[in-house]
Amino acid sequence: MPAVGMTSKTVLTLKVHPHVPLEAEVLTPDVLASLGHDAVRALPVVLGKRQHRLDDFFEVEGPGSEEMEIRGDVGRVKWIGRGMTRGRIAIAGNAGMHLGAYMKGGTIEVTGNTSDWVGAEMTGGAIHIRGDAGGQIGAAYRGSLTGMSGGTILIEGSAGIEIGMRMRRGIIAVKGRVRDFAGLQMKGGTIVLMGGAEIRTGAWMVRGTIVALTPIRLLPTFTKACAYDPAFLRLYANHLRPFGFRVPVGGQDGTYQRYTGDTSVPGKGEILLWQPRESC
Repeated sequence: MPAVGMTSKTVLTLKVHPHVPLEAEVLTPDVLASLGHDAVRALPVVLGKRQHRLDDFFEVEGPGSEEMEIRGDVGRVKWIGRGMTRGRIAIAGNAGMHLGAYMKGGTIEVTGNTSDWVGAEMTGGAIHIRGDAGGQIGAAYRGSLTGMSGGTILIEGSAGIEIGMRMRRGIIAVKGRVRDFAGLQMKGGTIVLMGGAEIRTGAWMVRGTIVALTPIRLLPTFTKACAYDPAFLRLYANHLRPFGFRVPVGGQDGTYQRYTGDTSVPGKGEILLWQPRESC
């Protein structure tokens, strides 16, 4: 029994590496919080077409809790944190597809890399990835009209294609380089690209803001509007600073060049390109 004043934690340690992706939608604080140790061990997971128990793949320590720690390379474990509304998940290793999809609240932290569709269609909460991420981060699923509409996704490494596709609200910040179609069909929200991007950034975006701190190649359907110091960016800079993501806000250090588009839609989005003072 935990001491008075201490919060219990559920610790899951991977003991069997699945040979195909393991469906584990039950791995959320919302499901585990009210369960005892034996009930957590008996939770259903799906491998291929067969249902298994959670303890067929994980060693389980402690009763259910709103705080979870997952140890091991769970790069083939899908849907961790799906739809979670509260609590915290800490993953010491890699994580699989659909991490934090449909997330509404709480926090997910990953020390390793993640696969595709992290935070897809999330509406709240925060996801912090210390390594690299796959594609479609915070994006809309195929056939869906809206991607993430709230929350924060922080990636310290690189990311794949179509991050923020059709996002409406929220913020995605990536320290490393991202691949093609960042902000594809974006409807709102903010994407901060700290390490650059490949091609077609902001393609068919309708609204929203993409901030690029290093030079990127723009589509010809974006038009230069002005140079300015966006006041709203100070709020984002203050929000990101505690996590080690430093966004310049203009003034003596430099300014932002504002481009509007995508005029082929036509859209009213904006791409802000940081220009340090020495090159202004």
